[in-house]
Amino acid sequence: VPKKLVTTVSGCADDALTGLVACNPGLRLLQGHRVVLRSDLAAIRGRVAVLSGGGSGHEPAHAGYVGKGMLTGVVAGAVFASPSVGSVLTAIRAVTQAGAAGVLLIVKNYTGDRLNFGMALERARAEGTDVRMVVVGDDCAFTKPGKAGRRGICGTVLIHKVAGALAEAGASLDEIEKKVMAATKVVGSLGLSLSPCSIPGSKPSFQLAADEMELGLGIHGEAGVHRMKVLPADKAVETMLKHMTDPSNASHLSLTPGSSVVLVVNNLGGLSCLELGIVAGAAVRCLENRGICIARALVGSFMTALEMAGVSLTLMLVDEELVRLIDAKTTAMAWPNLLAGPATIRREEIPAPAEGPKKPQDETGTGHGTARVQRVLERVCSTLLDMQERLNELDRGAGDGDCGHTHARAAQAIREWMQARPPPTAPAQLLSALADVVLEQMGGSSGVLYGLFLTAAAQSLRGRSDFPAWADAMDAGIEAMQRYGGAAPGDRTMLDSLFAAAQALHSLHNPGANLLQVLAAAVQSAEAAAEATRHMEAAAGRASYVRSSRLEQPDPGAVAVAAVLRAVLE
Repeated sequence: VPKKLVTTVSGCADDALTGLVACNPGLRLLQGHRVVLRSDLAAIRGRVAVLSGGGSGHEPAHAGYVGKGMLTGVVAGAVFASPSVGSVLTAIRAVTQAGAAGVLLIVKNYTGDRLNFGMALERARAEGTDVRMVVVGDDCAFTKPGKAGRRGICGTVLIHKVAGALAEAGASLDEIEKKVMAATKVVGSLGLSLSPCSIPGSKPSFQLAADEMELGLGIHGEAGVHRMKVLPADKAVETMLKHMTDPSNASHLSLTPGSSVVLVVNNLGGLSCLELGIVAGAAVRCLENRGICIARALVGSFMTALEMAGVSLTLMLVDEELVRLIDAKTTAMAWPNLLAGPATIRREEIPAPAEGPKKPQDETGTGHGTARVQRVLERVCSTLLDMQERLNELDRGAGDGDCGHTHARAAQAIREWMQARPPPTAPAQLLSALADVVLEQMGGSSGVLYGLFLTAAAQSLRGRSDFPAWADAMDAGIEAMQRYGGAAPGDRTMLDSLFAAAQALHSLHNPGANLLQVLAAAVQSAEAAAEATRHMEAAAGRASYVRSSRLEQPDPGAVAVAAVLRAVLE
């Protein structure tokens, strides 16, 4: 039996309603019944009350649609079971006593719902209440008409909206009944599922193979009309729309180019929001390609089947009046709060802003300054290319084994950049240009970390080229890496080597410091720190997810940084 997060199997329908009402100040439970009503019942005096309901397990339907401008109340059954006659009758009495000018029942086309709501309607009429019932059958699955008729599925939510908007505007029961009946005739829905669902405490209602999907299944896990191999989202959507609008299908919806529709892309409960967005885009594209205007699109979970991983598409043919009713304000919590307007795949994109002013390059003169920069950079590049396999090997124990590739990519990019044009000799411009190269070409988090380091160091070197400035630049770069990367010295990362070298470079601030000695000390400190990472517990980066007993090697990032520093400072 699949796992469920319920308190008790028997109480799950009641508990779900209790939770909904607890979190929504606009709702009230009717004492002794599984009935949810608007908290401001006095506001319906003189207006038509609209009631609906059905089995639980379709959340947010039906209680999520109770509110001003939508349903006055709903009657819920147990999971996938019709509500009782007694509860429906009590709900009718409650709204009648609040002064409703008639009651409209909106019922999905299932035998149990028709019987129980129908029986309650007859008893309420015997008490003198003006009650009407509209049955919604919007399912386009079955190609041959059956005796039971079409099932009521997600299209019912649009019917709730139309009826509620009319009632809120003060329309009479006769007018609402007539317009709602007309709306039911221009709505069609179809479901597609990748998985079954299971009632709490029970096994799944059916099985689907790992590579199968089912077309046209109901919202209680009833069988559909066609099993097929899993299709890509765009093809699946095309298949659904073709089936829904195929004139040889007895339950089809007639769509002609130029028609206007409201589209509902409904999550059947267990599809990820990512997949739902993909399906929605495919549905809009497919409809637009057929010359259909999508006046409005609603995407989300509107009428579910517990945890079924699937989607249903609903189309309602609309004129201006129906669009106005769909747009009318409601306080129902499950109705999306959307900006009114059409859906289209052809939205104009906002043009990307022009790049900021280019950093002034210093005159890339020839001369020994440029030659020296090229020599140092070439030494760095060959060092990194030579140690590619060693870095990958070190990285396999802790990461994804690509540290060498990442550094080799950077080396290759720097080489190509130097061949294309002589590098700038001014320190700030040089580091800034190198930052651009590694950010664009290196990839991985190391690319961004080097980019941060070089950008901050360059900033610190603007207009300075004395030796202490390089020590300050090193500190600025490390500070930026720590601020965004989250690592600290001792966390077994590339920062360990950098930090050790920076400490040694602080001696450059002392008057009379011996430059060569300080640089040699910085290289030695960096190499010692890299070796010391062998015995550290990883506290940042991907290696922090690996048990420390498995990390017998030094950190590859720290080893790479030490090697780069040796190439630069020697």
